[in-house]
Amino acid sequence: MDTKSGNKRRWLWMIGLVAIMAAIAVPLYLLWPRTAAATMDPWQNVPTHAVHTSHADIIKGPFETPQQVTQACLECHEDAASEVMHTTHWTWESEAVSVPWRDDPVTIGKKNTINNFCIGTQGNERTCMSCHAGYGWSDADFDFSNSSNVDCLVCHADLATYGKGDYGLPTEAVDLVEAAQSVRAPTRDNCGACHFDGGGGNNVKHGDLDESLYFPSGELDVHMGANNFLCTDCHQTEAHAIKGKLLADNFTIDPAKQVACTDCHAADLHADDRINEHVDTVACQTCHVPSMALKNPTKTVWDWSTAGQDLPEDHYSYLKIKGNFVYEKDVTPSYEWFNGNLAYRYLLGDTIVPTETTLLNPPAGSIEEPAAKIFPFKIHRANQPYDVNYNYLLQPITSGEGGFWTTFDWKSSFELAQERIGLPFSGEYGFARTDMHWPVTHMVQPKEGALQCDDCHSAGGRMDWEALGYPGDPMEWGGRFDDQPTASR
Repeated sequence: MDTKSGNKRRWLWMIGLVAIMAAIAVPLYLLWPRTAAATMDPWQNVPTHAVHTSHADIIKGPFETPQQVTQACLECHEDAASEVMHTTHWTWESEAVSVPWRDDPVTIGKKNTINNFCIGTQGNERTCMSCHAGYGWSDADFDFSNSSNVDCLVCHADLATYGKGDYGLPTEAVDLVEAAQSVRAPTRDNCGACHFDGGGGNNVKHGDLDESLYFPSGELDVHMGANNFLCTDCHQTEAHAIKGKLLADNFTIDPAKQVACTDCHAADLHADDRINEHVDTVACQTCHVPSMALKNPTKTVWDWSTAGQDLPEDHYSYLKIKGNFVYEKDVTPSYEWFNGNLAYRYLLGDTIVPTETTLLNPPAGSIEEPAAKIFPFKIHRANQPYDVNYNYLLQPITSGEGGFWTTFDWKSSFELAQERIGLPFSGEYGFARTDMHWPVTHMVQPKEGALQCDDCHSAGGRMDWEALGYPGDPMEWGGRFDDQPTASR
């Protein structure tokens, strides 16, 4: 063997070795988890709670009416009632907003819209107003300008001493002096009394808000459990205006008025850059709230058409006053594109196609919108009354004298509603399918409980990629920001 030939083979061997090493090293370099950039400390954005001043020796009484309690509060907290009266906890409706399907601006809120739970508050003030932050809302003539009707106690009293009854007035058992002396900053008890039991009972409405969150474990909710957060730690408050807007009671929402995970957490906080690349397309909640109704079941179906029948009753399956139900536990959310607003909100008098499902509040967003993200929702399905001649949903009078819960007569309940809220009734009714969307944002799991890659990117994964507008799993086909064709939604 001559020297020149040996050197040539040696160089070829070295070049081959380098090529093999590069073939191994380059993919490792590209795929190896890398530490994200330094992120902000989330605790810097959690509010510091003021030291509470006991009112036990400040409040004297006696009080003959709850309005007298409010007047006593205003002696020191002069602006409090005025501030509350500028919030939706008081007005139960939004500012006037233009919507594409109406000629004139409209307001949207519990005061005037239909849902597919207890259907509507108008004419049903006796029971619905037990969750209004005021006293005595009994009909359309309620005086929203009377500051004495603001209920300070519902948010500030120890609920061991206070409870609301008909028309939002305190129950007869309440000792007003004792309740007023117990006031302090709001706790989960105060918020949960309405928000955990919205829609007519524990976890009926939301799916991610129920009475298990009064004393949750860290595995149930990492914020309220492991870190003992109050609601106001995230829903921070200024001049009694509480950050966070209920999707169903709005059409568009200013992002500055909505709570976001990034209020405290940096968007790129993950140690693995592959996960950080998801945050432009996938909402934090999608991975970190993989299930809802973890301890208490949530209502997913409500069939009003069977109400009024003398059938065996059970809280989770049938009540004569409300019809048939389906409750589910440990529910996997539905996933849809969401840009923070609604595509539509059903308003009283809007016409429907009775043979099709009416979406009362579908989220706005699509795969084509860069700002939209895949977001988890609870979908509540109902069969609720509509006028077969006018083809719009009907709001019955259910509560109080002459209401359906007393007479079990649908026709008379619609005739009574016609008198009270002005919605004409043709005399003929049927039942139509409706869906409502409820964003899932609570019951945040510890990081160990977050979704893993295979939960979405596998043959049996939870994502319906084609329904979301992808041609297939983006792990194989590429993401929406990649240069590749996408199927139309």
